[in-house]
Amino acid sequence: MRTVVLTMKASVIEMFLVLLVTGVHSNKETSKKIKRPKFTVPQINCDVKAGKIINPEFIVKCPAGCQDPKFHVYGTDVYASYSSVCGAAVHSGVLDNSGGKILVRKVAGLSGYKGSYSNGVQSLSLPRWRESFIVLESKPKKGVTYPSALTYSSSKSPAAQAGETTKAYQRPPIPATTAQSVTLMQLLAVTVAVATPTILPRPSPSAASTTSIPTPEPVGQRSQEMDLWSATTYTSSQNRPGADPGIQRQDPSGAAFQKPVRADVGLGEMDSWKPGSVLLDEGRVPKEELSTQSLEPVPLGDPNCKIDLSFLIDGSTSIGKRRFRIQKQLLAGVAQALDIGPAGPLMGVVQYGDNPATHFNLKTHMNSGDLKIAIEKITQRGGLSNVGRAISFVTKNFFSKANGNRSSAPNVVVVMVDGWPTDKVEEASRLARESGINIFFITIEGAAENEKQYVVEPNFANKAVCRTNGFYSFHVQSWFGLHKTLQPLVKRVCDTDRLACSKTCLNSADIGFVIDGSSSVGTGNFRTVLQFVTNLTKEFEISDTDTRIGAVQYTYEQRLEFGFDQYSSKPDILNAIKRVGYWSGGTSTGAAINFALEQLFKKSKPNKRKLMILITDGRSYDDVRIPAMAAHLKGVITYAIGVAWAAQEELEVIATHPARDHSFFVDEFDNLYQYVPRIIQNICTEFNSQPRN
Repeated sequence: MRTVVLTMKASVIEMFLVLLVTGVHSNKETSKKIKRPKFTVPQINCDVKAGKIINPEFIVKCPAGCQDPKFHVYGTDVYASYSSVCGAAVHSGVLDNSGGKILVRKVAGLSGYKGSYSNGVQSLSLPRWRESFIVLESKPKKGVTYPSALTYSSSKSPAAQAGETTKAYQRPPIPATTAQSVTLMQLLAVTVAVATPTILPRPSPSAASTTSIPTPEPVGQRSQEMDLWSATTYTSSQNRPGADPGIQRQDPSGAAFQKPVRADVGLGEMDSWKPGSVLLDEGRVPKEELSTQSLEPVPLGDPNCKIDLSFLIDGSTSIGKRRFRIQKQLLAGVAQALDIGPAGPLMGVVQYGDNPATHFNLKTHMNSGDLKIAIEKITQRGGLSNVGRAISFVTKNFFSKANGNRSSAPNVVVVMVDGWPTDKVEEASRLARESGINIFFITIEGAAENEKQYVVEPNFANKAVCRTNGFYSFHVQSWFGLHKTLQPLVKRVCDTDRLACSKTCLNSADIGFVIDGSSSVGTGNFRTVLQFVTNLTKEFEISDTDTRIGAVQYTYEQRLEFGFDQYSSKPDILNAIKRVGYWSGGTSTGAAINFALEQLFKKSKPNKRKLMILITDGRSYDDVRIPAMAAHLKGVITYAIGVAWAAQEELEVIATHPARDHSFFVDEFDNLYQYVPRIIQNICTEFNSQPRN
């Protein structure tokens, strides 16, 4: 009998060893076939609020049409989580109204949110909020896993309407072989249970439901009770793509157990953000709003110094390693003093020698700590000191949307020069100023009297800076005194009211179109005139703080089509121009000028340039001299465009002096479009010829 028992035990052990080897081999074969699931970007609707999504960082796809005002947005650049995610993306300029993919990152709540009008979306103000978010372009970070399905704070998710699967847990299908390796000890434990006549009783559902939840085990392991009693084998959260913390699931008996929270969420700088409970805020927060808690809030930057700053540092061979290190110390000090962040200043660095090269752009580093570390790693390139080439490079390439440039922030360039440049800077700097860039110059150890013969362009700093009033220039006698410029420099670049070059010919005017709607024009030609007005309008940056557009149509009488404060976005203005109806009648141009001065330009802002663009096809029935003189005395710059039967001498009387730059004659309506570039060029040339001191 003893021999039989031993033989049976040996057979059982042999059988399970065979099963073990077979299972391991099968497991390897299965693992070879498993492919990493392809990341699919979740889709959401325009009305989905950031606070309804628990994930601290995620990529989503927005549909078209989220510019609609019914999708409320709160804040500017940093938005309260009660805002529409897609509406905020349009407001920030990351998306246009056609939709697309975006990256959303949760950040700490603010004590106040400022409303603004941007990109066709009017955001609202809010006193304070528990949680904020920022919107970036959908470029995934290396090593960061983004969810293919979002976790919502309530079971009824708006995303479901967009065809998205929410994160309610579903039991995975039973695989052919378990995804977790089964140890020999577990097999032997099961072997003993099978070979023994005594059968352990299965816990009843009622007992399971009243049993306290055991202490969570490390991720990827299961309790022995679950291994013994569960009919379904669950894979670990590490092996399951898109796993989220805190998701409850049911075992076959109905008992709920909590999956252990993963520490390695894989969100980089957002690791500190964890989903929290619903909180109320001064009676203003709706009950459904989600709140988060920040263990270490992400720095948002100083909102009183919201600038986009580029440092042009001298990497020429003549500077030497020691001076180059002193230069980097100043940069690190500026980065610390500025309090870098998405709601405040952003900073990038370009090094120049023979040719310029960007070390990092505006959106590479979003806090002062990271920026200082990056500055420390910069190495000297060597070469000449081609400052003009570097300024041209920055004008054309640096301040772009792709590099993190914000339309609501002034563009500032600080140029550091050891001695003097080896090329000319005047023309490159002029183009930079015309692009709205405020140039500061720090000249260290300038040319001595016996060295001035080697300077390529005398007085180069005054030819480069935004204004020649001393505000934009620093002359440092010695490299060892460079640190003394730190505080004055930070104070000046943050004084946004004095950054005069932020205004350009395209973003700083109130433009009133005065359009002849007389009978001689005709319906077809009138539509051609409106297209000409549209083409001119498209060239300007339109908003309530940038260029504004108004229009008057006249015959014997006058009609205000729309005023400067009626529309504050380019799409709205262009639609308003299309809707202007042809009037028909006589031609009283003098009365029309007076009407425009009273109804349009009287409501112009004091800091705006006033431009009147008058289009007519014939001689006026009334006098134009006195109204034209009144316009000139009130500071209105008048451009007169005559078509077909217009009188040349009358156009010159109406136009601002010199008439050759402000009056144009076109023989046919169909040729109006050809004059758009010339008119824009004249407007900008006149703007840029203003005294710079």
